[in-house]
Amino acid sequence: MNFSESISTCLNKCTNTNGRASLSEFWWFYLFCYLVNIVALLLFSLIGYTISGIDGLLVSLPICSIICGIVNFFLMLAVTIRRLHDTGHSGFWYFIIFVPLIGSIWLLILLLTSNNEENEYGLPEY
Repeated sequence: MNFSESISTCLNKCTNTNGRASLSEFWWFYLFCYLVNIVALLLFSLIGYTISGIDGLLVSLPICSIICGIVNFFLMLAVTIRRLHDTGHSGFWYFIIFVPLIGSIWLLILLLTSNNEENEYGLPEY
């Protein structure tokens, strides 16, 4: 799956946690969200600085960060759950991230593994 297919698939399924997401779909969409955040932060900071100098910049950056964080959380949550389904795990494995020190590493390992066989969540997506 290439970059544009991944973005369109994930945006179409942004509220759907059923099914599976391939490894390439997940990482291309992650990259897309990261790039959109950078562009949004640059735009907000430029607008804030243009309107009222450094004070506008100091106000616009936190606002943009909060908005982007909330939007990205919900967009990435759906694709992460579908990615966990692809590895044969339930979406509740996402909560392993709350285990101190090891949780985020464990989640990353789960997201990097792949299962090319049919499981309870359906056929693999390519």
